[in-house]
Amino acid sequence: MSTQHQKGHLFRALHARNTAFIIPNPWDIGTSRLLANLGFEALATTSAGYAFSIGQEDNSVGREAMIAHVSTIASATDLPVSGDLENGFGHDPETVAETIRLAAAAGLVGGSIEDASGRPDQPIYEMAHAVERIRAAAEAARALPFPFTLTARAENYLNGRPNLDDTIQRLQAYQQAGANVLYAPGLTTREEIAALVRSVDRPVNVLMGLKGVQLNLAELSDLGVRRVSVGSALARTALGAFLRAAREMRAHGTFSFAESAIASREISDLLKH
Repeated sequence: MSTQHQKGHLFRALHARNTAFIIPNPWDIGTSRLLANLGFEALATTSAGYAFSIGQEDNSVGREAMIAHVSTIASATDLPVSGDLENGFGHDPETVAETIRLAAAAGLVGGSIEDASGRPDQPIYEMAHAVERIRAAAEAARALPFPFTLTARAENYLNGRPNLDDTIQRLQAYQQAGANVLYAPGLTTREEIAALVRSVDRPVNVLMGLKGVQLNLAELSDLGVRRVSVGSALARTALGAFLRAAREMRAHGTFSFAESAIASREISDLLKH
């Protein structure tokens, strides 16, 4: 098994390449091992996917439970793992910094902190406060004995504020505050993504797996993107198949869904590696 120090350096090196890599998002030990055995180079957790798997809504899992979850993902394979740490599980900078330290202790070599407050009246933190939160996270990350890759997320587009100029300004400020990777989930057009990449000098993560977005890995790489994640898309795809099958049984008493089910042996063979 690689050490956390080795994983940290490997993860950082993936972002330094001239082409983009996919970092898929498992939600449990089984999906982590399946993705690793399919040849992916790193993994990222999904807070929504995990919440759904334990029967909860997104953004309803507390820090203690989430840290325990990311620890199971980090130990499931020998791959570097970055954690979806939501908004750091608290509003103040010190809580965010402590979340980074806990994530590192759980085995992660990277993690994302978003600027969404969770408050309906003010869904996005005011700029200065958001920057202080990222600065605290970056200082905590730099104090660790291995490279911890901090991703700063600007959540405008997922909160009904599709303002590209403000999103870029925020990510530029988070870059100056010490973030290693920049991420604005919800960008959907080639033009928006290209504008963001041109505006910063840190690796950019882009979220794919969104309906109606047809850009592929090669196209994103050509735009200068360095990392592509899919958030809860794999979990939602799996749950979509589950619900279609369950509704078929409930409504029609038929079982045609099994025709497209993967063979147990194929899953078992993948898990043997």
